[in-house]
Amino acid sequence: MHIETMAVGPYEVNCYIVSATGGAEAVVIDPGAEAEAITQYLRVARLKPAAYLLTHGHADHIGGLEQLLAAFPAPVYMQAEEQRWAFSPRNSIPPFYFPPSKPPTDLRAIHDGEDVSLAGITFRVIATPGHTPGGVCYYVEQEQALFSGDTLFQGSVGRTDLPGGDGRVLAQSLKKLALLPPTTCVYPGHGPDSTIADEQRGNIYFRAPAVLQT
Repeated sequence: MHIETMAVGPYEVNCYIVSATGGAEAVVIDPGAEAEAITQYLRVARLKPAAYLLTHGHADHIGGLEQLLAAFPAPVYMQAEEQRWAFSPRNSIPPFYFPPSKPPTDLRAIHDGEDVSLAGITFRVIATPGHTPGGVCYYVEQEQALFSGDTLFQGSVGRTDLPGGDGRVLAQSLKKLALLPPTTCVYPGHGPDSTIADEQRGNIYFRAPAVLQT
């Protein structure tokens, strides 16, 4: 499996372009901005998006979706709770991001524990609310790779003071991720990669999620 990481937009969101080795299709995770750069990479790499996977609905993670869909139409996967607000006026981060338009294509709801097979890769959906009401992570078991969105970062976790955030709920989500193999590589929504083992050692929120409940 090949993972191309592109830090896009003013908040430097990690957009991941994931493809099976030698494959002609890819899965684009969290195309937050700079759709032209993502499109250019796909064309140079001769990859066609099989789908777009969204970890959550914040505008900095989905802001490039509309322009990408114009170039490469494909299904969009997003948790149903997120769909209810992500394309509304509530989802604005001025002056950088304004409410994204609802995709004019196949918008599919995903569910906790569901396996989604795309581009020769199987992604397991892990519901991890707390940063947002319907946030998810995507786990590729065969590769021990976790795309954690804004749930888990190197040394930190997603903020819970935004609308819909809840520290107690996030604490429970982190406990679920702690059950993954320690060697699992964590590909977060912002910042550098990590592993579950490294976060268990050095991330106080991950090692003791109860601190989020105080």
